[in-house]
Amino acid sequence: MRINKTAIDQHNEANYQEHRQKVDFIHGQLNDAEALIQKLIDFNVAIPSWALGTGGTRFARFSGAGEPATLQDKIEDVGLIHALNNSSGAISLHIPWDIPSDYNAIKQLAAELNLKFDAVNSNTFQDQKGQEHSYKFGSLQHTNKAVIQQAIQHNIEVIQHGVALGSKALTVWLSDGSCFPGQLNFRKAFQNTLDGLQQIYATLPSDWKVYIEYKAFEPNFYSTTVGDWGQSLLYANKLGPKAFTLVDLGHHLPNANIEQIVALLMMEEKLAGFHFNDSKYGDDDLTVGSIKPYQLFLIFNELVEGMDARGMNHATDLGWMIDASHNVKDPLEDLLQSVEAIMISYAQALLVDRVALNEAQQNNDVVAAQEILQNVFRTDVRAIVAEARLRAGAAINPLQFYRTEQVRNQLINQRGNSIASGL
Repeated sequence: MRINKTAIDQHNEANYQEHRQKVDFIHGQLNDAEALIQKLIDFNVAIPSWALGTGGTRFARFSGAGEPATLQDKIEDVGLIHALNNSSGAISLHIPWDIPSDYNAIKQLAAELNLKFDAVNSNTFQDQKGQEHSYKFGSLQHTNKAVIQQAIQHNIEVIQHGVALGSKALTVWLSDGSCFPGQLNFRKAFQNTLDGLQQIYATLPSDWKVYIEYKAFEPNFYSTTVGDWGQSLLYANKLGPKAFTLVDLGHHLPNANIEQIVALLMMEEKLAGFHFNDSKYGDDDLTVGSIKPYQLFLIFNELVEGMDARGMNHATDLGWMIDASHNVKDPLEDLLQSVEAIMISYAQALLVDRVALNEAQQNNDVVAAQEILQNVFRTDVRAIVAEARLRAGAAINPLQFYRTEQVRNQLINQRGNSIASGL
């Protein structure tokens, strides 16, 4: 379905007076509110195709209704989110779940909704119908060369799909690893994986990148072949200048200092970007900022500082994408909440007084440094984020609009009890 622009305008008119009061209040506290608002307007976070349907626990999936049963439906849903927040102007496809039957029609639909195609994602973590060789014991790490070659060819085909759609990056996440000591020769698994990645890398177009994603555990619980940012960075360095490390916030052990990881990867010019989500104990794929909002802010603090130090464009020089899929929320509401959390943390990071913070750091003034960061984190910037949406023609309060207009019920009436494809 498409969101009626008149309905958004009516929503904004009804909420404008209260919104204006909040904006005027926060505006007076900011030094350069207009520059901040423009950066928020420019900033976008890609939506993954698999997050548009109800996800599952590690044991079961409890599907909703009115979910996107086709690739066209998925693109329509991202267009719906983007119309409401003006911050979700790209979709990331998962192959083979989202192979277009008509590339031109898909690209035309995306263009009508003002959407681009973000990184394409390969899938060698499960067997597909009719697949000749199984990935039960890994893909690129496998002891059987035929399995490795099958995984390589799949990734090459994913690149070809991406080229046809106008994407510029391939994301590789491997579930390869082992569940028991002695099951795997670590060095051979690493070398096999590197050899396979090198063959994939050799087929990348000149203007493409490859993102190497890592994960500490699951589905293998003794070892994973790309288990942390150091292993990913090893692969990226060995592959070449078009290879980068992708940080998924949920893919870390509890209490990992992700903001430090981010800072070092940026220093090495090897940070690809992010899969945003949140977690409590492990990779829960929870709504962004729902568990550890301060950590999210601290990550953005390092990002803004690092990007500014290198003269990078905040909106385009890194890859920004959500990777969350759970089973107890309406997926579109969850995505609206996640994007909002990202925009809030980004806005707060833009407010940090870099001169004062650097001075406190140089003087080892720990208390002052803490106060600078925590005072910004405690600043309510939601009105400024909403103002950026309003100026871009989106909704002041996207979630409120979604619920008031009963968008999920409209989707159910349109699609029935359809279940999202690919999950």
